[in-house]
Amino acid sequence: METALTRLVGVRHPIVQTGMGWVAGPRLVSATANAGALGILASATMTLDQLRDSVREVRSRTDQPFGVNLRADAGDAGDRVRIIIDEGVRVASFALAPSRELIAELKDAGVVVIPSVGARRHAEKVAAWGADAVLVQGGEGGGHTGEVATTVLLPQVVDAVGIPVVAAGGFHDGRGLVAALAYGAAGIAMGTRFLLTSDSTVPDAVKAKYLAATVKDVTVTTAVDGLPHRMLRTDLVSSLEKSGRTKALVQAARRAAGFRKLSGLSWPQMIRDGLAMKHGKDLSWSQVLLAANAPMLLRASMVEGRTDLGVMAAGQVAGVIDELPSCAQLVERIMVQAEALISGFSALSDREGV
Repeated sequence: METALTRLVGVRHPIVQTGMGWVAGPRLVSATANAGALGILASATMTLDQLRDSVREVRSRTDQPFGVNLRADAGDAGDRVRIIIDEGVRVASFALAPSRELIAELKDAGVVVIPSVGARRHAEKVAAWGADAVLVQGGEGGGHTGEVATTVLLPQVVDAVGIPVVAAGGFHDGRGLVAALAYGAAGIAMGTRFLLTSDSTVPDAVKAKYLAATVKDVTVTTAVDGLPHRMLRTDLVSSLEKSGRTKALVQAARRAAGFRKLSGLSWPQMIRDGLAMKHGKDLSWSQVLLAANAPMLLRASMVEGRTDLGVMAAGQVAGVIDELPSCAQLVERIMVQAEALISGFSALSDREGV
C-alpha cells in the first residue's frame, strides 16, 4: 500500500512502531523493519555510546529503513543528532518539537525529520520550520498524552499542514488504518500494539499484566512526573497519587539518582532536562525532580519485570489486546484487513454506481 509516508521513508507499509523508552530496542526495531513497517529506536534512555551501538545492531539485523527517536530538549540532543547523521540513519523522530536549527541540520544531511505533536499549532510550527512529516497523537495514546481525542485532533492537523501526517493514539488493527487514511493521514503509528508482540523484549510477566487489563484499567495520572501520563492502573500508581509531597520527593530523588548513574548525566543536566519537560506548565521543584524519576519507574517494569515497583505506560487499546503475535504477523494482519476493507468499499461504490 503506497502512501505519502511509504514514499517518504521507503517502507512497504504505512505503519510506524513508536520509540518507546526501554522497549523500542534493536530487536523490536529490526523485527518491525523486516516486517515492512518503520521501526523507531528509542534513544532517550540510552547513553551516547549505547545509542551508537544500538544503531549498528539494528543495521546488522536488517537492511530496511529505520529511525531514531530523541528528545529535542535534552542537553545532549546535538550530540545525538550527530550520531544519527554519522551512522546514516534514515529517519529522526522527536518526542517534542525540535528547533528550527536541528531540523535544518538533519535535513541538510538527508535525514527525514518527523516530530511528534499533540496540538494543531505545534504541527503548524514544525511544518513551517521544514519538518518532512508530523506524527500527531490523540489522547488515547500511551505515555505523555493530551486531552483531545485522535478523531478530533487528526483532521484538524491534516487540514492545517501540507506535509504527510501520521496518526497515533488508539490504533491496533486494519480498521484503524483505513479510518486514519479516510481522515487524510498517510499512515498510523502504534506503541502499545508493538510492545505486545513476541518480538518485544518486555518481560513476560509484564506483558501478562497488559493482556489481562480491560479498558477501564487504563488511566491518566500526573503523579509520576507532574504531567498527564496514560498508564495501567496499579497499586503503585494509586500509592503515588496518595503520597504526600515530602514522601514523593524523597522517593523521586532516590530513583533519579539511579537514573543519573545509568545514563551518565550530571545532576545539572538532569535538572535542565526536568525543567525542559515543564512545557510551559506551572510545575513545582518536586515535580521537576519527578521528571527524572519517570525513566526509572518505567525501567523497573519494562526491563526488570517488577510490576510492583514500576509503572506501565499504555494506550487505551491495551484493554482490547489479548495476544502476542510477531511483528511480521501483526503487520501482515493489519494490511490484509485494511486492503479487504478498501476493496469492499470499492465494490460497494461500483454496486451503487458511485
